Amino acid sequence: MIMLYALQVEQKKEPTQTYIFGTRLLLTFGVEILGKILNPNVFKPFTSINDIIVFKQNMRKAPKGNVPIMLFKENDKISISGRLYKNKGLSHDPNIGALSILSAILRMLGWTGKIEIIRHGLLPQHVGVRNKFIQVANLLKIKLENLEIPQTNMPEFYWKYDTTGEKLGTIFIHIIVENFTEGYSIFENHAGCEKGYFMKSDGTPIPLAKYNDRKKYKEGDKKEKIAIPDLVLIDISENETITIEGKKYQFRQQGIRELEDYDSFEKRYLKYYYPDYKVVRTVVLYGSREERIIEAQIGFLLNKDGKLVLGIQAPLLFRRAIAHLLDYWN
Repeated sequence: MIMLYALQVEQKKEPTQTYIFGTRLLLTFGVEILGKILNPNVFKPFTSINDIIVFKQNMRKAPKGNVPIMLFKENDKISISGRLYKNKGLSHDPNIGALSILSAILRMLGWTGKIEIIRHGLLPQHVGVRNKFIQVANLLKIKLENLEIPQTNMPEFYWKYDTTGEKLGTIFIHIIVENFTEGYSIFENHAGCEKGYFMKSDGTPIPLAKYNDRKKYKEGDKKEKIAIPDLVLIDISENETITIEGKKYQFRQQGIRELEDYDSFEKRYLKYYYPDYKVVRTVVLYGSREERIIEAQIGFLLNKDGKLVLGIQAPLLFRRAIAHLLDYWN
């Protein structure tokens, strides 16, 4: 297995303990990491289960109120604490990955006893057979504290071409804008891909901050988190930057509401690095068989039949891109 970092900025000189721990887990699992310089004296595979437990115990403690990922070994059982409840279900992506690889490595290192996830925050109605963590739990014989895990089968093909995802619309717009206009992306965060860098007006890539004030956020002020769009395009001809939220058609009203969350992002990046450009926000959709859009905030719909539907106030960049695409094929 290979992991590639498309690193465009200078690598941090002092890695965090969280980064070291996660990277060592990957190395233990046999992942070859490309694109980053790893000090072999620091980044080396774990050699035993106790090695993992001791390293985790010596890491900096989690902020008050958080559920830290910790391992507790007792006789024939290893308990791993970690919250899995998020957004009204089993959808805590960072922890799903972390708890999965920890459990897999425990099995790899020879642990045949029980593995139980504790302090997960889940209720019985949150545990569905199609959830990826439940499939991993079946595969590795993981238990959830005070819950029954339903039996499920791993799909024959986990990776497949996405024909239903919300980002099909934003990926389509991204491709045609860069191939059929002078416009281009200055930030993309497409599903299934590494989050991109923000491109300053001089072409320099920079990573985006997660918070306006990290300390305040960790203390409980969730407004300090910076909402990140799915795509930002620039229209040189119209002097516009276009901030885009991607959604499935049935969730279009949610997408419209989320457009209101981008004040911090635009103030910190667009108005600072592109002060002479007008800022436009719009929603791009995928799905349904609709051939008409009535909401002014929706710029484009790619429907299930492949129809290209422009909104009533679609950015001119979208209109030019689609017109040039159609001219090319005609």
